[in-house]
Amino acid sequence: MPLLEVRNLSVNYTTMRGVVKALDRVSFDLDENETIAVVGETGSGKSTIAKAIVRVLEENARITGGEVIFEGVDVLKLSEEEFRRSYRWVKVAMVPQGSMNSLNPVLRVVDQMIEPLVLRGVPKVDAIKIAGEALESVGLPKDTLNRYPHQLSGGMKQRVIIAMAIQARPKLIILDEPTSALDVMTQANIMNLLKRLKREFKLSYIFITHDLALASELADKVLVLYAGRVAELGSADLVYTDPKHPYTQGLMTSVPTLREDKK
Repeated sequence: MPLLEVRNLSVNYTTMRGVVKALDRVSFDLDENETIAVVGETGSGKSTIAKAIVRVLEENARITGGEVIFEGVDVLKLSEEEFRRSYRWVKVAMVPQGSMNSLNPVLRVVDQMIEPLVLRGVPKVDAIKIAGEALESVGLPKDTLNRYPHQLSGGMKQRVIIAMAIQARPKLIILDEPTSALDVMTQANIMNLLKRLKREFKLSYIFITHDLALASELADKVLVLYAGRVAELGSADLVYTDPKHPYTQGLMTSVPTLREDKK
């Protein structure tokens, strides 16, 4: 049984101009210790997939159909309390787009990291220990807990967010453009970190990106989104070397030697 099964997921946004269909019957599976890259241009629906899975869609968005089945349970049918207690930041975590800017500037790192743990009933002293260990796992010293966001570089902030994602030992982490706004060297360091964490903790990733080169570094499978629909879905090697859909073929023309460069 797959870890995650997304079946015919559809999402609409209500705007001043009317209803916009952001996702139209999107389906895919994800196994344990597997990475699927969701690739597409801005506005294709990539981030909407992430938000729908962890149930943090904007107020003007509505899931109009489909299922999100995690370990055999359709989590869309759970109450918000059930989902928060048992899934969000427990079994499923998310590194949101622009996450470097999501840290509260007036709170220390420790206060922000332990909050989801304490809300689940973890004693504060234990939560601090867990947070410190998570920081060490991403290559930051424990004393980072006592710092404020403005005292951290962009790469350090991103590592803090990743530490928050792994601290409860989830099975699935959704990474929404995790290296955007980072310089090339920091980007490479974050990608190496994600690879190591995947090996160490046997994580599954949904890796959302517009960058085909980055997708090729992590992905076992690739899902190409176009206007809210699945244009192509298959193993990474097949999608990169023999794309079937004209849209995918157009994307690949910008990186014609991508898979060869990896070898």
